[in-house]
Amino acid sequence: MPAQAVEVYLNGVGARQVAEREWGLTLEADGEGGWPLDVGIRIADGLVRIQAFALGAARAPDDADVLHWNRRTRMVRFARTRSGDVWVHADLPVELADETQLDRLMGLVVEAAYAARRGG
Repeated sequence: MPAQAVEVYLNGVGARQVAEREWGLTLEADGEGGWPLDVGIRIADGLVRIQAFALGAARAPDDADVLHWNRRTRMVRFARTRSGDVWVHADLPVELADETQLDRLMGLVVEAAYAARRGG
């Protein structure tokens, strides 16, 4: 039943289903010179997992700054790939995934990604 609540919520916000228990959502660019934000959502291992590409390696700050960003976030975290790209991640136990919790967590992921793009 909780997985159905996730699907209902994501359909309501315009997400597209890309595979079983996996969705994508593209949001408008934040500000001038920005680019659309692609958010991936999937249900796996009892979690709703949300991730969004924030910055490419060329625009990303030093590792220490990314770690500092993690100290200021709540419920979301920043990660860096080996190539240096910065992503925002969040997880929610699927049994807690109601509309309110999903909306809150999606908002925090989007907020963090846009903040990273503005320099933290």
